[in-house]
Amino acid sequence: MKETLVLLPGMMCDARLFAPQIIALSRDYSVQLAPITGADTVEKIAMQVLDGAPERFALAGLSMGAIVAMEIQRRAPERVTRLALMDTNAQSETSTIAAAREAQIVRAKSGKLEEVMREDMLPEYLADGPHRAEILDMIVRMALDLGPEIYVRQSRALQRRPDQQKTLRKLKIPTLILCGEFDRLTPLRRHEFMAALAVGSQLEVVPGAGHLPSLEQPELITKLLREWLVAPLVLR
Repeated sequence: MKETLVLLPGMMCDARLFAPQIIALSRDYSVQLAPITGADTVEKIAMQVLDGAPERFALAGLSMGAIVAMEIQRRAPERVTRLALMDTNAQSETSTIAAAREAQIVRAKSGKLEEVMREDMLPEYLADGPHRAEILDMIVRMALDLGPEIYVRQSRALQRRPDQQKTLRKLKIPTLILCGEFDRLTPLRRHEFMAALAVGSQLEVVPGAGHLPSLEQPELITKLLREWLVAPLVLR
């Protein structure tokens, strides 16, 4: 029996982030999207996802979703059959970025969430391409639908997130590490570092994509996920 695929979206995103993959993969797999909006620490979010997940499942996350995925893997490695980490960071937050989030939190609380998204976050998200403006607008709509309280909650979780380098070193399951070629938020060098820690992992660089390749290069991401989903399981 094929594993259920659990998808974890990035910060201020919902199922729309993975819409192309959900549509394509749900023909052959049970696909479940788990929200990462219910707590202000990565550890609590991971426990919430585990509470709603099948006993064993394939796990894929993008950006903050992948940060939560690594914590799930750390807490319950016996439940995760395979792991895909997309456009993310295995290290804890730097003091500089943590401090910068404080100003963004204040602006979001004061009714300027759209401004924060468009001016502070989105310029770093996407590569140039014919659908860039359309995707940016979708990201803003997702963020506004979720609202400032979730923005603050997720910002706090990222500020205090645990380092997951040890988690990567212990991996013994099929692991896909994926990065957009032009991702400025979590650049390729971080993913090369992660792949070096996770011995036996597969590193894929997505051409023509930035931080959100699931929307920027949807067909290629679906193809890579399909290949990962049929990779032989590695004995623990």
